[in-house]
Amino acid sequence: MNASVDLCSYPQLDERIVIIRAGDEVDAVFVRTERFNVLIDTLGTPEQCRLALDLLDAKEEGKTPPLIVVNSHMDWDHCWGNAAISGRAPIIAHAAALDRLRDPSALRILRDKSSQESRFRNVELTAPDISFFGSMALNGGDLTLQLIHTPGHTPDHIAVWIPELRICLAVDAVEYPIPEVWSKSADDLRLIRTSLERIRDLDAKLVIPAHGKTSSPSIVTGNLSYFETLSDRVGGLAESELADPRLSQAGGFRLEDLIARPDDMPSDAEAFYRNCHETNLGATVQARIEELKRGDRTGRR
Repeated sequence: MNASVDLCSYPQLDERIVIIRAGDEVDAVFVRTERFNVLIDTLGTPEQCRLALDLLDAKEEGKTPPLIVVNSHMDWDHCWGNAAISGRAPIIAHAAALDRLRDPSALRILRDKSSQESRFRNVELTAPDISFFGSMALNGGDLTLQLIHTPGHTPDHIAVWIPELRICLAVDAVEYPIPEVWSKSADDLRLIRTSLERIRDLDAKLVIPAHGKTSSPSIVTGNLSYFETLSDRVGGLAESELADPRLSQAGGFRLEDLIARPDDMPSDAEAFYRNCHETNLGATVQARIEELKRGDRTGRR
């Protein structure tokens, strides 16, 4: 069964921006400019995306300016609605998104989810039409949408900065309560922390992630503080303790020891974020191991 789709907003959010909320699953964003409309992400199924487009058409009262679609990254809940857009509007994504879509794991994930939920059986993996490296700007006349490569959560992730409004559509680079690093690699950990710092340095008035139902810029500093605290605590361990597979259950290293757990968090969401924390902790341990190895090499010279 498809998650419900609703249009909503946040206090102080400009009326040209609309949040498209697919229940507790994910938020996409619609931006209206003088020259065209932009849809950032197409939700988890073509049916959800079509419903969102119908709601937006009704809100726009029959106006039909050109539509541009941006895929923030190739995670299923952000781009599996692409087939609803095919032939209707160009889809833009970072070049690394094409690599992810062509990887055999993309089709395996679709098969797995289709076997679990019938709503995914109509999904067709639809590639973006336009890709870019680095960054890209969409000049809408009154508003500029700067597409910024912010890897770490995934290799292809992009955030959207609207300088005229000082609003960052951070998607999954920022998340409440915590984001998840792509892998247990020290390199991916460095990337996500760098991306968070880049978003923090924008000094945005509003930061809007795709999960967490918040627009507060404080979530960026909260995410950075979480990673910094995790690094400090791992750095205080003896080398022999780093290999402990039960480290995430040890006092001071549990998720609830590092963040305030939202009171209304459902049990399945809590389990999800505990898994995210496991990955983040694994990457932090790996970064510490590599740091110790570099120190050993330096000491032997």
